[in-house]
Amino acid sequence: MTTTDHPTTDQASIDPDAVMTFVHRAVDEAGSALNCALIVMGDQLGYYRDLAAHGPTTPADLATRTGTDERYAREWLRAQAAGGIVTYAPGQGTFSLPAEHAVALADEDSPFFLPGLFQTVQGTIHDAPQIIADARTGAGVGWHAHHRNVHLGCERFFRPSYRAHLVDSWLPALDGVVAKLERGASVADVGCGHGASTVLMAQAFARSRFTGVDSHVASVETARRRAAAAGVSDRVTFTAADARSIDGRPYDLVTMFDCLHDMGDPVGTARQIHDVLAPDGTWMIVEPMAGDRVEDNFNPVGRTYYGFSTLLCTPSSLSQDVGAALGTQAGPARLSEVIRAGGFATVRQVAQTPFNLVLEATP
Repeated sequence: MTTTDHPTTDQASIDPDAVMTFVHRAVDEAGSALNCALIVMGDQLGYYRDLAAHGPTTPADLATRTGTDERYAREWLRAQAAGGIVTYAPGQGTFSLPAEHAVALADEDSPFFLPGLFQTVQGTIHDAPQIIADARTGAGVGWHAHHRNVHLGCERFFRPSYRAHLVDSWLPALDGVVAKLERGASVADVGCGHGASTVLMAQAFARSRFTGVDSHVASVETARRRAAAAGVSDRVTFTAADARSIDGRPYDLVTMFDCLHDMGDPVGTARQIHDVLAPDGTWMIVEPMAGDRVEDNFNPVGRTYYGFSTLLCTPSSLSQDVGAALGTQAGPARLSEVIRAGGFATVRQVAQTPFNLVLEATP
């Protein structure tokens, strides 16, 4: 079928009520898409933080306290109320942010903090026209070519989860790794992005040394600034390099956070990590939460990740050599196949959260 062909349907067989049910759902989809930008707006203008701090408020009061225009604040509040993000008291004309929503929208230190997710979505949608064009040819779009909200949003989305789980539960789930880190270990954080995971580990284990590796030069520069601000630059270095070209001394621990599926050649990456790992070393792979069967991922988290896979992660892989396009929802069985193909003898899942699964691989 070409773009000028028009499919025909048997009108007599169509249930009009079912059509209207779907139309209403589709309109809700449009509202959800618009709300991505509205949540970014509320985050960047300080609306959520102000509502969390002051309780029930009018549009005029919100605008005054945040130094914004009342007309924008009014429409934003009404849109948020229509979407169930804030509550509205008709008699008082005030809007409130429930405490449970404030944890996810106003507290950047909370493990439930979500504005980074919506910032990533907004940046991803910005680049959709290029992805649509490339879907006709099979071309890819490199990580570096995406809107900056993709890079900034990913850090803001993943960092709260890393802060909540990395040191306290994920690393302790690995066999003997924490003891090595406490004594002083050599660690490579591959695909480190802005260095959130690298810095967290460096802050927790003062006797260990860390090397962050990422192919995106701008992210490496940001990571260096993050390390300096955290006071760990003396034990952390960042290098701009492809994951398959990582070298250096044998590493006691190699970590990869939410990036193996983005690699053009994940098996080649696994082989390289196997080569640079100490004989008794450990590779920790953190990947998006997913089941092994396609239908296992037909849920809100899987839906979001499949969206990112289509518009962000698969194009990234296709822009690189091999272009394996593993996909964001590969699942533990497929990931284990890739890791074992790289030469690892043992792979096991050691932890999971609603958004991530954690694998341990040993030579």
